Amino acid sequence: MQTPQDGTGHPSPADATAALGTRDRILATTARLLQHQGYEGTGIKQIAREAKATLGSVYHFFPGGKQELAMAALQHGDREFAELLRTVLATVADPADAVLAAVDAFADALRASGWTDGCPVTTTALETTGTSPEIQRVCAAAFRSWQDAVHDKLRTAGIPEPDARELAVTVINTLGGAEITAQVFRDDAPLRIAGRHLARLIRTYR
Repeated sequence: MQTPQDGTGHPSPADATAALGTRDRILATTARLLQHQGYEGTGIKQIAREAKATLGSVYHFFPGGKQELAMAALQHGDREFAELLRTVLATVADPADAVLAAVDAFADALRASGWTDGCPVTTTALETTGTSPEIQRVCAAAFRSWQDAVHDKLRTAGIPEPDARELAVTVINTLGGAEITAQVFRDDAPLRIAGRHLARLIRTYR
């Protein structure tokens, strides 16, 4: 998740993106626009403009056009989110407390972003259901990678299969719904409530 400049020293998305090379800048910009606007609402010209790149550069790096770029950007967002999730989960040994720590981090980031920086793939995943199998596959892979991050934490804590896998799916599914609700209400309470109940559920398996 990205946090806008808020007086605490955090760089804005635009400032952070400006320091990247051209290809990475195009990817990061596309990932942010897809997160906020979805696939249909995001155009190549807007991507080039906000990434401070030429259209020629965009097509040089992504000759397949918008779909190829969108798929690469979604994979970029997936990797960033998975890395963040694994990093936060690793900070706490107990898996229930680790999930609570992750929820707190996501809720804080969502609030700091003005309720805009939610799941990096949800908007595009919902919008392209039934219309773009290629993008759907990328979105599905992203959800699986986040489930894997939670699964690995649960397994490390001694929770056996298949419980660890089913719990991981439950965690990601629940947080995804809670995050959307938090954005609608502009209140992080739905996320924090979901986190507390997920922690209680996980503790029943220890």
